[in-house]
Amino acid sequence: MKKLLCCALLLCSATFLSAQRSLEKGPKTKIVEPAQVRFNLLTPGVDIEIGIAKNQTVFGGLGLGFAYYEEGYAFGLALNAEYRYYYNFKKRIRQNKVIAGNSGNYIGAARAIFFDPLILATNIPGNDFNIGYYGAIYGIQRTFKKGLNIDISSGVGYYLGDGALSGIGPILNVKIGWIATKRKSKGIYHK
Repeated sequence: MKKLLCCALLLCSATFLSAQRSLEKGPKTKIVEPAQVRFNLLTPGVDIEIGIAKNQTVFGGLGLGFAYYEEGYAFGLALNAEYRYYYNFKKRIRQNKVIAGNSGNYIGAARAIFFDPLILATNIPGNDFNIGYYGAIYGIQRTFKKGLNIDISSGVGYYLGDGALSGIGPILNVKIGWIATKRKSKGIYHK
C-alpha cells in the first residue's frame, strides 16, 4: 500500500511540475529578433545579429573600420563581435514605440580585430602587426519599415597590439545599412 501511495504521489507531483513548466513557458518570451542580417552602406560590410535570450543578442560582422588609440590609427577591414543587452524594450512597448528590427538602446561588450594584411592605412610604427579592441559600449539601434537601419555605438576600451604597442582608446561605430531579413511585426514602424 505504501509503495502504491508513493507511486501515486510521484505521478501527481510529476504531472504538477509538468503543468507548471508549460505554464511558465507560455508564449515565446524572446523580444529580440531571432536573427537578422544587415548590409552596411556607410562602412561597407555585412553583420549578423542573433537573439540568445529575451533581450540579449550576439552580433558579429566584417567591414571597414577605423581604430584610433595612443599609438596611432589603423584603417582597414575589421572582424567585429559584440554582446548586446537591450534594456528599454518594455518602456518602448508601453510608449507604443517600435522594437521591430531590435529598435532599442543597448549596453554591451565589444571586440574588434584588425589584421595586418587587411589594414589599408596606418601610422602605427612597425610592420606585420595586428590590433585587437576589447571594451564596453553603449548604443542605439533603429530599424525603419523598409529595412533601413541606423546603429550608433560608442565606448572606451583596451587596444591590444600583437607586434605593435598596446594602449587605451575610444570606439565609435556609426552604421547605416539595410536589414535583409524579415522582421517581426512589433509595434508601429518609424515613419
